[in-house]
Amino acid sequence: MKRAVLALEDGAWYEGLSFGAERDAEGEVVFCTSMTGYQEIVTDPSYRGQMVVLTYPLIGIYGVVGADAQSWRPWAEALIVRDYYDDYSNWRAEASLHSYLADFGVPALFGVDTRALTRHLRTYGTMRAVLCLEPAGDVEALVKRAKEVQPLSEKRLVASVTVARPYELPSDPAAGQPPKVVVIDCGAKASIVNWLARKGAAVVVLPASATAADVLAERPAGVVFSNGPGDPASLLDVVGTMRDLLQTDLPQLDICLGHQMLGLAVGGRTSRLKFGHHGGNHPVKDLRTGKVHITSQNHEFQVEAGSLDPSSGWYVSHTNLNDGSVEGLAHDARPVFSVQFHPEASPGPEDNLYVFDRFLAACRRQP
Repeated sequence: MKRAVLALEDGAWYEGLSFGAERDAEGEVVFCTSMTGYQEIVTDPSYRGQMVVLTYPLIGIYGVVGADAQSWRPWAEALIVRDYYDDYSNWRAEASLHSYLADFGVPALFGVDTRALTRHLRTYGTMRAVLCLEPAGDVEALVKRAKEVQPLSEKRLVASVTVARPYELPSDPAAGQPPKVVVIDCGAKASIVNWLARKGAAVVVLPASATAADVLAERPAGVVFSNGPGDPASLLDVVGTMRDLLQTDLPQLDICLGHQMLGLAVGGRTSRLKFGHHGGNHPVKDLRTGKVHITSQNHEFQVEAGSLDPSSGWYVSHTNLNDGSVEGLAHDARPVFSVQFHPEASPGPEDNLYVFDRFLAACRRQP
């Protein structure tokens, strides 16, 4: 264990002890309020470019299980926690969190007052930062480095997390005749693809660079644009593909980053939230049914509700009860809709799996 310091761009700094990989890191610092699921969190590709602060204090106690990972590697730039326990207890566990992070070169920090750090981020917003192992100089030098970190909105991160080549995942044989669904992978969590298959779809995953012609060549019954990292405004090529597919009659489900890109594709605007939504306990109201669902979320940007043309047929279907931000879009006549939250959870409550059922029902109605 070595001393390490996390320095924020506004001059605040936090000291702790390192675990995971012994190296420095940089990125934007966000806090996540999930009480469990640290492995799913660090392997979510949407955390690319970000250092994650976990508000739940006891981390590492159940180790790491390969089957629970949401990608082939952890994508968080670093992990910051209050208490880390290397002596895990879990009959499914295959390794400690420390060794897992070290194997993939991801540094981590424990012994930090994560409550104070989270309150700081809630007050002043997401910030750029550096994590430095055994800093030799003063903290002011680290703060200067933090101010030079490239902002998330200036990075094109999807290209680093999307699949290199297409692949297929067959449907559950017990589900009957499967509709084919194409997933445009902008950083898709494994649970999105897996749940589509478990719900009865034959899934084809295409890289984010796929064109509308590539999608239509698969003759799908529906299309999903996945979650992913970064600013949707930097993905105008993917937005263009979505806009082309909106000219067809294909059902479409857009999740998280996909939701934000749908907002842009239909003429809306996106903007950045003060400190994002990261956790498994966000209340979202379905405006069509009046029901409130507890959702899993991980995003920094939002669709601006007032930017949609009321005469276009597009409307806000869900809102976040914490801050009133847009959590879903839908069309009044077409089988296209989006959710800002993660219907597959992982981690989080599975209350929202009905989203997949609704989408696949539309796919099965396709001729």
